[in-house]
Amino acid sequence: MTTFVDRVIVHASAGKGGDGCVSVHREKFIPFGGPDGGNGGRGGDVILVVDSGTTTLLDFHHSPHRKATDGKQGMGDFANGAEGKDLVLPVPNGTVVKDENGNQIADLLGIGTRFIAAQGGMGGLGNAGLANSRRRAPGFALLGETGQTRTLILELKSVADIGLVGFPSAGKSSLIAAISAARPKIADYPFTTLVPNLGVVQAGEVRFTVADVPGLIPGASKGKGLGLEFLRHVERCSALVQVLDCAALETERDPIKDFEVIEEELKAYGGLSDRPRIIALNKIDLPDGKAIADMVQGELQKRGYEVYQVSAASRAGLPELIYAMSRIIEAQRKNKKTDEDTRIVLRPIPVNDAGFKVTANKDGSFQVVGEKPERWVKQTDFKNAEAIGYLADRLASYGVEKELFKKGAVSGSEVRIGQGESAVIFDWEPSIEAGAELLAGPRGQDVRLEALWRNDLNDDVDQLSDDEIEQQWEYRTQNPTDPRI
Repeated sequence: MTTFVDRVIVHASAGKGGDGCVSVHREKFIPFGGPDGGNGGRGGDVILVVDSGTTTLLDFHHSPHRKATDGKQGMGDFANGAEGKDLVLPVPNGTVVKDENGNQIADLLGIGTRFIAAQGGMGGLGNAGLANSRRRAPGFALLGETGQTRTLILELKSVADIGLVGFPSAGKSSLIAAISAARPKIADYPFTTLVPNLGVVQAGEVRFTVADVPGLIPGASKGKGLGLEFLRHVERCSALVQVLDCAALETERDPIKDFEVIEEELKAYGGLSDRPRIIALNKIDLPDGKAIADMVQGELQKRGYEVYQVSAASRAGLPELIYAMSRIIEAQRKNKKTDEDTRIVLRPIPVNDAGFKVTANKDGSFQVVGEKPERWVKQTDFKNAEAIGYLADRLASYGVEKELFKKGAVSGSEVRIGQGESAVIFDWEPSIEAGAELLAGPRGQDVRLEALWRNDLNDDVDQLSDDEIEQQWEYRTQNPTDPRI
């Protein structure tokens, strides 16, 4: 059964905002007390929080779909709807957040660090919030916005000071067990270590962490073995200790060759060439191991490396190795801050960005894409004519109508706002000019749309299709008192 997972795909869905309320205050002897519809509540966010008690992404592996709760609808008497509950998800220290295209969004370091993975939708304004000196009695409210839905990739990069690297069965797990309280699985066959192990080491007054990474083999940087799967766990390490097996059973292997192979793999992986190196010649408790360590130590020292002969089994040479590690860590901590800062990638909007884009399609239709126009469309109750008129005002004041004119749109042109299945399609009417709040009319209606509807009802029958004639006849039959007829 899987107990350690360091890479998952998470589908985060924030809560929808509650709808605004349309309400009019009613009180004895006050025939019209004015609008008092409250706003809808904000939808809950999906939040990632670095938690000290979480060491793996296993929970997301079993349950990748996470959703926060929705906000509640507003009510009369200026009562706002309740906000949705935030969904707080604990993640390990060192979690990297990427979008579905692999672009890094955040690097979460430090216990308690928070990152909003998906933002909840804003609640819609009630008619009380939409009232002003010119629009005194709105007969509509805004719908709540849909919450953000994102597909994220979470990757865990262990936060350790020293990384132990080397071939399988080089003795890395035995070494970390000998110098710390970590108790990894140890056996006499390759690839015993299947997950990274962390241990805390004390050297005098210096305390540091050591990571034991599954064994590397030739081609690890290209995906062979387990190396590529876990090399990310040594990316944060200040230094690397290469553990060389001086008593390997394979006759074609020797410590110098092993060292060069591992160095090539680290170089091919990238980003690790600048780390200080210490070489640990392991298994000197064996007769052949001690002899080979004596033979290769001088050659490695000539190349400029610190070399220590050690035995994880007998603990020979371990104090010298531990204090060599602590000296490097002390030097690294003096040269930079002890704790790295969380990095969240921000992509600001260019200064000359209009906020939307209008595209003329080959079939004669037009598409409007932009954060605000798409939000406004989602907030609009298309069953309410006054709400539609308000949307027209917002689009006109934002410059969308002018841009449609520039692109060649005419009356009746098909306009699509948004993309994909969530887009809203309508026939554009440039005769609907801005300024609904300056025109008198019943609540819930828009006199500009009334005029268009009245013209439709009085069109010459000869110019209408059979379906349109049938629709008008049905409406006239069901609404004989409509003054427009």
